Amino acid sequence: MRAGHGRMRWGASTITASLAGGISQWQDQHLSQPSIVAPMNLSYILHAIACAVPDRPAITAYNGSLTYAQLDAQVFAIAGALLERHNLTQGDRVGIAMTNCAEFFPCLFAAWRAGLTAVPINAKLHPREISWILENCSASLCIMSPDIAASVSEAPDAFWPEIISTDGAEYQGLLKGEPAANRPGEPGDPAWLFYTSGTTGRPKGAVLSHRSLLFATHAYYADIDAIGPEDTMVHAAPLSHGAGLYGVGHVLKGANNVIYKGFETGQILESFSSYRNVSIFAAPTMVTRLLNDPRCGNCDTSGLRTIAYGGAPMYVSDLKDGIAKLGQHFYQLYGQGESPMTISGLDKFLHADTNNPRYEERLGSVGLPRTGVAFRVVDAHGAELPPGEIGEIVTKSDCIMSGYWENPEANAAAIRDGWLWTGDMGAVDEDGFLTLKDRSKDMIISGGTNIYPREIEEVLLTHSGILECAVIGAPHADWGEEVVAFVVQQEGAAALDAPELDQLCLDNIARFKRPKRYEFVDSLPKNNYGKILKTELRERDAGNQAAGA
Repeated sequence: MRAGHGRMRWGASTITASLAGGISQWQDQHLSQPSIVAPMNLSYILHAIACAVPDRPAITAYNGSLTYAQLDAQVFAIAGALLERHNLTQGDRVGIAMTNCAEFFPCLFAAWRAGLTAVPINAKLHPREISWILENCSASLCIMSPDIAASVSEAPDAFWPEIISTDGAEYQGLLKGEPAANRPGEPGDPAWLFYTSGTTGRPKGAVLSHRSLLFATHAYYADIDAIGPEDTMVHAAPLSHGAGLYGVGHVLKGANNVIYKGFETGQILESFSSYRNVSIFAAPTMVTRLLNDPRCGNCDTSGLRTIAYGGAPMYVSDLKDGIAKLGQHFYQLYGQGESPMTISGLDKFLHADTNNPRYEERLGSVGLPRTGVAFRVVDAHGAELPPGEIGEIVTKSDCIMSGYWENPEANAAAIRDGWLWTGDMGAVDEDGFLTLKDRSKDMIISGGTNIYPREIEEVLLTHSGILECAVIGAPHADWGEEVVAFVVQQEGAAALDAPELDQLCLDNIARFKRPKRYEFVDSLPKNNYGKILKTELRERDAGNQAAGA
């Protein structure tokens, strides 16, 4: 392992100072040549916008800020250094393991300008998990934020390629690289190796091409918002996943990308008045935390434009609370890493269409197909099911992955005749709106009848004393599975009891669907993206039942 762990700190002033010569060189080379004949590569779209708006803010972060000229100069320099100093060649994989910081987008776009494949990695993973991903994709090099680079020592016997810490001398060397020349490339070349969250077994690397990411970006412009230099994207979710994907689209249109190290509700609420035309991507758990902040609904949100939410179920009760407190700024998206952020969507107009007789039903859906996307609900043999029947969701578009990295068995199961089989269960109504039920692995089969946990969770969350809940299936000798609800009580609320919740369920859903047991807990286990880990709940419940037997 070669590591650059020096402790040179890079704040806004030092980043800008180090770029002075590079910016002059960039201006001499590029402002006189506003266009580049280039391959289909996302980084050259960045170059075009940098030539158009060189002085506009591109990155505004707690650890540094960059204009578009500065960002493009860094991208050219880092790309050149990766190729010449570090001897990488076209198609090589470069890991990017960073907490949210100013260096993320320069490194991401530099990998593309060098003709390489970026592998953004969740910063909250254990070092051994990061090492496994780097080894799985045979990464040649990994650029890390200092905190991640320091944690490498926790797994000295693991696989590590060359490591470059963003506060070290080797990263400073990247910024001084000779600008890269144009690299050959095609739309189908791998751009982003997107590793799934791995809640059941090892993660799989979805290969996303430049075409796939550009399609997702165009769908954002078509379905969510047209973007320009007067707009702002606030990043509080991990840039290694959904926030970063939407950040790409904002970079390509010259918007300001405001980067926070993490999700702090007060900081987010303040951004809605500090910046103009603010958009943010948030998982539903983040939205719920924002709504539970006492300041939410009582502060200036004049700069808020869009809250795009997705990645997990958003319950109707929470959504209505959000609209009441923050206004009609919500866009719901449904996608997954294998079809990044782009399968269906519920747009702002439909969130505001309160006079529609099916308004609440539509709020509980994930909307209509995104522009250029097809989806169907099918049975196990791939036959399309009629409206109202539940089956697996399959999708087809230029957005879907090329396949999983070196995993032909998983590819054969996931992509069939050009359709991506998502593993999600859902139903389409007569108007074409898609409603998710659950992941196929979370469906409960009790007495031969399918039960979908989300339906029960929606009912339980109407109770004012419940903060959050999760429903699972537990083994049962007679019925196959029984329904078990894990419930977290709202702080300060009156104590809950099972008979009260039973009656709530009986008043709203069929008797056979109601939970047979309620487990009252302080919190629910979640992964690093806020998704509830039902696998862990099932294991915990099995252990509890065995201990009590």
